[in-house]
Formats: sequence, C-alpha cells, structure tokens
Amino acid sequence: MSMKKKEIVYAFIDANNLHLGTTKGLGWEVDYKKFMIWLEDKANVSDAYMFIGKIEEHEKLYSHLQECGFILQFKPVSKSQDGQIKGNVDTDLVFQAMLDFPN
Repeated sequence: MSMKKKEIVYAFIDANNLHLGTTKGLGWEVDYKKFMIWLEDKANVSDAYMFIGKIEEHEKLYSHLQECGFILQFKPVSKSQDGQIKGNVDTDLVFQAMLDFPN
C-alpha cells in the first residue's frame, strides 16, 4: 500500500489588490481570520503568502495578519509625485511562486 503524498497548496495574495477590490472597491471590511479559514477549508491552502508594502504605522495590521496565519512578504514602498504610496510586489510574488513551484 503506497502512501499518497499530501498536496501542498499555496496562496499568493497581493495585499493592495485585495484592499482595493474589497475595502475601497466594494466597501467591505475583510475579516482576515475568516478569510484564512476559508482559504484552508475551501481551497486546501497550506501556506498563504501576503505580499504587502512596508509602512511603519501599519505594524499592528502586520501583527494581526501574522496571527491569522498569513506569511508576510514585505516590500519597501515609494511615494509618487501625486502622493500615492506604492509597493510594487508583482515581481516578488512571481519569484516566490517560482521558488515554491517544485513543492
């Protein structure tokens, strides 16, 4: 009898896109604990990476996300001329997916 290897399922989340699509776009408040439970129960996610710009005054949010089970991947942020804060995480997200692909 052969033991079937447990499949590892990863989630790669762009925190800013999640925020813009829910809080700003729809007016919803994300319950990150429930979101993590949903990822685990419905999508069998074992590791959920959240790619997020690092802003000092958001340390409380980062702690909460980690307590909910997210693996945070920080990106330094920059400020554009129009005052927009940007932490371009796309490259980091793809790179992490490439690293985890063999698993």
